[in-house]
Amino acid sequence: MSNITIGECVVVKSGGPVMTVEEVDDFTPQGPENGARCVWFDENKPMERIFEVQALKVHVPLTF
Repeated sequence: MSNITIGECVVVKSGGPVMTVEEVDDFTPQGPENGARCVWFDENKPMERIFEVQALKVHVPLTF
């Protein structure tokens, strides 16, 4: 289905917060066939959304 797996940190390719992948599955008919349910926090409020896997990339933190 995809190279993104549960537990990985990802971001939307166009930008946004770092999110954790909670589930990768076929979410039709309510969502995308190749989807990833992602969770993150907006301040202290937990958020959740299903994204097309193709819209996501694995987050690589900067190291010094």
